[in-house]
Amino acid sequence: MKKQIIIALALLVGTFSFAQKSEIRDAEKAIKKNNFAEAKSAINTAESLIGSADDKLKAQFYFVKGQAFYANGTGTDADMDIAIESLNMVEKVEGKNGKYSKNVDEIKQGMLNTFLTKANAALEKKNYAASSAGFEKAYKMSKSDTLFLYYAAATAVNGEDYDTALKHYEELKNLGYVGVETEYLAVNKETNEEEAFPSKAMMDISVKAGTHIKPTIKKSESKQGEIVRNVALIYMNQGNNEKALEAMKDARVANPDDASLIISEANMQLKMGNRDEFKRLIQEALVKDPNNPELLFNLGIVAAEAGETDAAKGYYEKALKIKPDYTDVHNNMAVLILSQEQAIIEKMNALGSSAADNKKYDELKEERSQLYREAIPYLETTLKLRPTDLQTAKTLLNIFSALGDTAKQKEMKAKVEAIESGQN
Repeated sequence: MKKQIIIALALLVGTFSFAQKSEIRDAEKAIKKNNFAEAKSAINTAESLIGSADDKLKAQFYFVKGQAFYANGTGTDADMDIAIESLNMVEKVEGKNGKYSKNVDEIKQGMLNTFLTKANAALEKKNYAASSAGFEKAYKMSKSDTLFLYYAAATAVNGEDYDTALKHYEELKNLGYVGVETEYLAVNKETNEEEAFPSKAMMDISVKAGTHIKPTIKKSESKQGEIVRNVALIYMNQGNNEKALEAMKDARVANPDDASLIISEANMQLKMGNRDEFKRLIQEALVKDPNNPELLFNLGIVAAEAGETDAAKGYYEKALKIKPDYTDVHNNMAVLILSQEQAIIEKMNALGSSAADNKKYDELKEERSQLYREAIPYLETTLKLRPTDLQTAKTLLNIFSALGDTAKQKEMKAKVEAIESGQN
């Protein structure tokens, strides 16, 4: 009786094996006819039996399954994920030199090209979700190409899908991704613009052909700082300030001389309301990068908000020496100067009608006029750099009116009307 049971089980296993092979063959035939729905149906039927199959049959099954769900690039996103997983299983089952593994690389290359083409097309249309998904699939196809994972994260940020971006950034961080790449550049003779080449060989061919000159090989900047900044900002966006600060601290330790990371941490502290820490960090960054007008501008803002008018002016003046056309500094300098007007007006309103008070009133009025004259050059430069700045134009109009400068008042009135008519 026991012997009969063993024979029966053997027959049953043989039946399962035959069924698996039959379904796989049916799927292969359907694939050849581009009938991928039928192929998937056959594969799904064989799936429940594949666990007991030998490695050779398993490799064949996963190879065919990958083709069926890929469907020559027409499969859904979910189908593509299944196809990638299935083709990756082929090598796991039979190794790199197996019968089916040898054919997987060609299929994978076609899939990779499809994913990258779709990802780039979606990016051009600013469909960031589709672009990110495409780059993620490309990475899954070629795990050694971590640049694809970086693109998946970056496009997810552009699409404000911060959870997906964070997942990719964390994986990049765990992989030790730095993002430094070799760039092959040469100047196009016709356009006189520098162009990038995918390889040194391609660059050399173009130079030899005479279409390009000045070949250059250089290393790109590390993307590590950008990644950590984005991770910290995402944590902040999620309300997890502790993790944001931890991420930034790790980045600072790894890159102690990177002034941009100090600025990023400073801005993060400012968003958290830690103004003193913001100021300290900006000053620290300024030591490393003393000719950075952006840092001086930020210190000017902090000083102005703290009521330290002279200090703020000093920072703004230093920023303008480095960058004379810094529009925001000109604007803020004018705002800083005019902010002193309120105190003068309050003093004027508090005066009585005695001769002494009238004299004091005239002195205060002249003091206010002097503020106006001091602010005018900064306002005029702001308007010159931002010709459609209606608020600045109106401020100048009011100032010229208060100073009794009829010619300038008329000129600015016309400017205001021109801006307003252009906005309608």
